[in-house]
Amino acid sequence: MKSVLNRGLRFVEGYPDKLTNGTDVYFSADIETDGPIPGPYSILSFALVYAGAYDGDTFYVPPTYNQHFYRELKPISEDFEQEALNVNGLNRQKLITDGLAPETAMTDAARWVENVSKGGNAVFVAYPLSFDWSWMYWYFMRFSNLKSPFGYSRCFDIKTAISLKLGRTVSAAGREKLPEVLRAKSKHTHHALDDAIEQAEIFIKVMELDADHE
Repeated sequence: MKSVLNRGLRFVEGYPDKLTNGTDVYFSADIETDGPIPGPYSILSFALVYAGAYDGDTFYVPPTYNQHFYRELKPISEDFEQEALNVNGLNRQKLITDGLAPETAMTDAARWVENVSKGGNAVFVAYPLSFDWSWMYWYFMRFSNLKSPFGYSRCFDIKTAISLKLGRTVSAAGREKLPEVLRAKSKHTHHALDDAIEQAEIFIKVMELDADHE
């Protein structure tokens, strides 16, 4: 088991022996949609990836990112923007017949998050947070029998963290301006699972980064 000390925090590769009420359990989230806002438009796919845990003293870095949840969903309306489909490459027409009902997908996702984070507090991680959170919270509250496993505010914005760590403005903390030290090994493909894993890698690198790193 590998461990490093950084800014007074201990980073350990592995998993906590036990999750407690004071432990944050992080889930990297990514979605692919057919438009800009939930309701008039639809989530077509989403992924959640376990991205570590933090108890206030030790951050537990996952050895792999193989704990994940991925689903493709039926659209909830007839409206869509072709530009969004061009980006994610999903076959919306096929999902109308083959995609999961949102009620099933969101309830299963909430149950999975609750099981993985049992004993701790699930935290939603995204980059940028505002887009993915607004969609996923709306879908959890609208469709899941269990509502949101992240409550109404347990969330972490990687973009804000990068701004603070690197001393940059938020507008200069976008993915396209990441320094090499924060770049993930995984590629950004616009497949929700691929991108959630890439994002988890960036999240870990940001957490470990020294505050004075250029």
